[in-house]
Amino acid sequence: MNERPVVGISLGDVSGIGPEVTASALSRPKVRQALLPVVFGDGPTLERFPAFKKYTRLTPETLERVTEPTVCVVTELSEKDRVPGKPTRAGGKAQYGYIQAAIEAARAGKVDALCTAPVSKEQISRAGIPFMGHTEVLAEAFGREVMMLMDGPRVRVALATNHVPLVEVSRMLTVERLVGQLQLLSRSLKPVVGRAPRIGVLSFNPHAGEGGLLGREEVEVLTPAIKQARKLRVDAHGPLAADGLFAQVEHFPYDAVLAMYHDQGLIPAKALDFERTVNVTLGLPVPRTSPDHGTAYSLAGTGKASSVPMVEALLKAARLAAR
Repeated sequence: MNERPVVGISLGDVSGIGPEVTASALSRPKVRQALLPVVFGDGPTLERFPAFKKYTRLTPETLERVTEPTVCVVTELSEKDRVPGKPTRAGGKAQYGYIQAAIEAARAGKVDALCTAPVSKEQISRAGIPFMGHTEVLAEAFGREVMMLMDGPRVRVALATNHVPLVEVSRMLTVERLVGQLQLLSRSLKPVVGRAPRIGVLSFNPHAGEGGLLGREEVEVLTPAIKQARKLRVDAHGPLAADGLFAQVEHFPYDAVLAMYHDQGLIPAKALDFERTVNVTLGLPVPRTSPDHGTAYSLAGTGKASSVPMVEALLKAARLAAR
């Protein structure tokens, strides 16, 4: 019996670097040894890459549990809708279709984990599909409360809020929400670190609010949430001033950090190790990972895009599924 986990891979925007970095990553021996891939994407696009010509070719309707590398053809786009560097509305609709096909396969138990190549929120939205990001789509599809974790070799950073305007962040931060997120983060990381993880909670305002002088969120929301979480045996600490914490990265005092908003968490995570930091969705019944970059239209088709982030995302998905 083949014990490699089956990882469903959505191809992302076919006009971006998703197809080429996926093909390159799946050609690596260490990736081939770690997992069985099922690539959900566009038939003509996949045919551009010699490696995929050796894969079994199926459709979402004929897909079952696989025992060999497989491509699942979701679309047959016209030539004008699959030109590298030139996204189209048809391509926007297609990339959303790959996500949905991969999700359905996961719900049916046909794949053990998901790895999503980069998509364009703009192009999906232009196709008439409301879309804020993979994380939100996955939460709705599986009916779960989820959390985005940027899992890097030097730091792990989770987000209290994801793809929302800054002006809306404060009202979304509630004691109940933060306590639940701290519990989820602690529960998810305990098997990884072998104990209750030590979690640092970043402040929302400059200088952790200066006792309320620079904002009341730390006094009225963050501190009460941390106290409640600690009563529930979550090893949470803070609120911590965000401007100085990551200067300690060589001797980082926390197993993970909970950031209050998107850029507060992603800027240090990407700055510290862009290529090897993996986007992991916590709270789902199956692991989901993604490389920490976008569609990079300017690089698409040039052969210059690095596949290292996709390699790391695929290996992470396989490890999480095996665990």
